[in-house]
Amino acid sequence: MSTPRPLRSGSLRRRTIVSVLALVALLLVVLAVIVDIALGARLRGQIEDRLRDRAGATASLVGIVDDTDLADRLSAQGLAVRIDGAGGDSVVAGPSPDQLRTAPPGPPGGGPRGGEAPPTSSPGAVTVTASELTGDADLVTLRSTLSDGSILTLTASAAGVGETLAQVRWIMAIASVGVLVLAAGAVILVVRATLRPLDDVSDVARAIGGGERDRRLRPTHPETEIGRVARALDDMLDDVVGAEVAARAAEERLRAFLSDAAHELRTPVAGIRAAADTLVRADLEGPERETLAAHVVREAPRASRLVDDLLLMARVDRGLELALTETDLRDVVTAEAERARLVHPAMAVRTRIPDAAVRVAIDRDRIAQVLSNLVENAARVTDGRGRVELGIRLSDDEVEVRVRDDGPGVPAEDRERIFDRLVRLEDARTATGGVGLGLPIARGTARVHGGDVECLPTDAGAVFVLRLPWSTTRPVQRAGRAGAA
Repeated sequence: MSTPRPLRSGSLRRRTIVSVLALVALLLVVLAVIVDIALGARLRGQIEDRLRDRAGATASLVGIVDDTDLADRLSAQGLAVRIDGAGGDSVVAGPSPDQLRTAPPGPPGGGPRGGEAPPTSSPGAVTVTASELTGDADLVTLRSTLSDGSILTLTASAAGVGETLAQVRWIMAIASVGVLVLAAGAVILVVRATLRPLDDVSDVARAIGGGERDRRLRPTHPETEIGRVARALDDMLDDVVGAEVAARAAEERLRAFLSDAAHELRTPVAGIRAAADTLVRADLEGPERETLAAHVVREAPRASRLVDDLLLMARVDRGLELALTETDLRDVVTAEAERARLVHPAMAVRTRIPDAAVRVAIDRDRIAQVLSNLVENAARVTDGRGRVELGIRLSDDEVEVRVRDDGPGVPAEDRERIFDRLVRLEDARTATGGVGLGLPIARGTARVHGGDVECLPTDAGAVFVLRLPWSTTRPVQRAGRAGAA
């Protein structure tokens, strides 16, 4: 058998707070990366758009404005300009690439004259036929081929992109720290309020351990996670308290049973002891000696039967071992009726059984003892001179054996109490009565078979029924549904 793994009992509050803050920090990092990438691409895209705009405006002025003048205009906007004419001449203006790497980009003008809109192209004007963008982290270069064969190369600084991104990163870092601090405070408050019901669970458990057995959680929302835990704890506490009450009640019944059993056993034993002592010590002859000997003979079987019943009751509690055999239940009922006629000749015993065999798998001796206890109970309440009827009734679910008598009957409030040990109704407390173990033994034996013994309500007399379910008795034949007690 594997050893149960110990429960991980680390701080749930601390784990929850750390997990939430770690998740928030991760989300902030992801957000910062996304903002950094998107903003960097956007700023670099603006520089590229600016170069394309300047290249288009310059192309529209080629042939109208002198190349040197064009180059000066573009370089005034912070661009490095190179115009390679179709005839092989070149014009260079503006800062060098090394200067552009450290200088911020020029103002994003909208046209060749710093905000001036480029002139509308006229028919036959020079246009850009091809463009190629190159560069690195600090420079962006646009090489444009014009329709007249000249080549325009514009280079802009991208150093400002890095500076802007660095500033944004610092802002994001400071803001993220502030967000984490606020989130930590909020999470601590929320987690503390959320886990407060667990503190209530602990308080209730300690209170119950301290003796307050009636304390319960009674969750308002039993369908939630904490509600399910609280409801399960309440159910467990109900079971534990119920088991404790049942154990105490069982202990009380056991003490009462032992007391009653000792009292019942003491009476015949005391009588036997007194008679035996008199027989030994006194010099008796004739009728007196025979009377004492008869008393010993009469009380000894009574004590022996009580001891046997106590032992049988103990075996019933522990669990009887059944020797199941296929038996015709009619034979058991008939045999018990014949035994009752022999033992109680003044008692009218009749049977009502089906014509067809009722073959079931039972322990014949045990079931015969159950019927014997029920018949003897009827004989005691009728003083052995009443009418007793044994009958078999069959249904789809079970087979019943009913024992009916015309005695005084059983009050409704006592129909269950008579199956407790050593319980006898006042009317049955006669000198020849039993000790109150016959009916408990009968019910216990029936329940071992999967059935039961009950006292049914009736207008006159008493009716005891032995029920045996078909699923438990596994009948070989169910023929014949006729016959009723």
